[in-house]
Amino acid sequence: MLFTVNRDSWPPLPLQEWIATRDTLHMWLQVVGKVRLAQAAPINHSWHTTLYITARGLTTSPIPHGERTFQIDLDFFDHRLIIASSEGSVGGLKLEPQPVASFYRRLMTELEQLGLPVRIAGKPNEVPEAVPFSRDEIHRAYDADAVQRFWRILVQADRVMKEFRGRFIGKCSPVHLFWGGMDLAVTRFSGRTAPPHPGGIPNMPDPVTREAYSHEVSSCGLWTGTAPIDYAAFYAYAYPEPPGFADTPVRPDGAFYSRDFREFILPYDVVRESRTPDDTLLEFLQSTYEAAADLARWERPSLEGVRLNSKH
Repeated sequence: MLFTVNRDSWPPLPLQEWIATRDTLHMWLQVVGKVRLAQAAPINHSWHTTLYITARGLTTSPIPHGERTFQIDLDFFDHRLIIASSEGSVGGLKLEPQPVASFYRRLMTELEQLGLPVRIAGKPNEVPEAVPFSRDEIHRAYDADAVQRFWRILVQADRVMKEFRGRFIGKCSPVHLFWGGMDLAVTRFSGRTAPPHPGGIPNMPDPVTREAYSHEVSSCGLWTGTAPIDYAAFYAYAYPEPPGFADTPVRPDGAFYSRDFREFILPYDVVRESRTPDDTLLEFLQSTYEAAADLARWERPSLEGVRLNSKH
């Protein structure tokens, strides 16, 4: 059965129209994510640090603080950051144009006032110039409409990527947002160890990168664009990259291999403008996974299970 696609669900979001807001939001999410990082018990591949999509925005999910628990939500309808604790106390701040330094101070103050003091590493990761949060007066834009459109794209990508994730019974990450690169990702594992990653990601400790890629993976996701890919795009890569991966034909039309990033790329607009965006995206995720798994000789029969009927 074909369903009518609601084009508002896959809205346009040209990078140049919101790049100042994107860069500011990126830094805000790093601050929020580092709060979770500072408090949460470690989980392999930094899965304890990520953010998740909600029906109104993003969340840290519950974070421990002694015997208490709290979480931070970003509401992209009311444009507020909300801190809620397990004792019933609530705090927060308005999401509006403001420097990263102000956002950082206001969030730390709110946590203090709720009796939830947290100390975080004060610099961003995975960016070429790591300006300390407390001194970042450069990034200060907030276009509420653009942020909500970005969130709507995340909602759709999250939904489709979860369907893709459900096809795999081997070790697999949740669908989650890494605040370092501000990308939504899901990663499948073959079960085999990988050679040590060379590292070299800007302002990211190499041991963190090597632990993240300690095992063989096929990973995919969505990110908002970084030169020379100056537009939102879905991506897929393998580590270690098997011989022949870059030259393998993948689907749909419009997907290509970027030698700059060593990833397959599918521009977001190809998905948005297609007749059935879900099918177009699933075709990209599946074909790039198959390229990685087949070339690397994954034990696919033991990793890909029978799909469950959600209506049983």
